[in-house]
Amino acid sequence: MTGEEMKTKVLNALNLVRPSLQRDGGDVELINIEDNGIVKVKLTGACAGCPMSQMTLKNGIEAFLKKEIPEVTAVEGV
Repeated sequence: MTGEEMKTKVLNALNLVRPSLQRDGGDVELINIEDNGIVKVKLTGACAGCPMSQMTLKNGIEAFLKKEIPEVTAVEGV
């Protein structure tokens, strides 16, 4: 898969996650996708300062991306 194909798949998957974040006043922004499959995202809005943000990142966003896109190895917040 090319870098552009990977980016498109990740953006499409994030768009599926986004409504649940937005219901709580937050959002997610794609920052970078590294060659080793690590996706870097930034949680924004209410998610940025939320004490549950790491759980949202790992149990929500990372789990969903890894299920939808096997090439994703991890999701990290920046």
